[in-house]
Amino acid sequence: MKFNPTQLPGVILVAPDVFEDRRGYYVEIYNEELYRRHGIDVRFVQDDISVSRRNVLRGIHGDMETCKLISCLWGEFFLVVLDGRPESPHFGKWQTFTLSAANRLQVYVPAGYGNGHYAISEMTVFHYKQTTYYQPEKQFTYKWNDPRFNIPWPCDHPIVSERDA
Repeated sequence: MKFNPTQLPGVILVAPDVFEDRRGYYVEIYNEELYRRHGIDVRFVQDDISVSRRNVLRGIHGDMETCKLISCLWGEFFLVVLDGRPESPHFGKWQTFTLSAANRLQVYVPAGYGNGHYAISEMTVFHYKQTTYYQPEKQFTYKWNDPRFNIPWPCDHPIVSERDA
């Protein structure tokens, strides 16, 4: 596996090793010991999957306690990670990534950052591990097209929830 720092402090882009042969392929998507050796020293307690159809945008959500490891199990999506810590000198800074079942990339998102994603393919399966149990009352939400951030989403009129509208 390759662990690459990004423009956002603490956010890491992970490229897992892929073993392919005539039968298909095998990818190890998490190995606690290996991740710890590369600075991701957390305990994941919950795994979640979100399935979205093309043009669905799930808004920027996060909290001050939860770290996430995000990957794409099927399809392709555009991921935004935004520093949501008001006291941070990097508050409001963001970076985008394209994750797909084909490129098998992962993004480690530390606590205090929010993430949102847009489904590019007909169907997208978004997978994430997290270090806390889901607590909606502790989450922050930023509108996907908040003019303070000027995020270049690959759409103008996505399908969004009431919360994300």
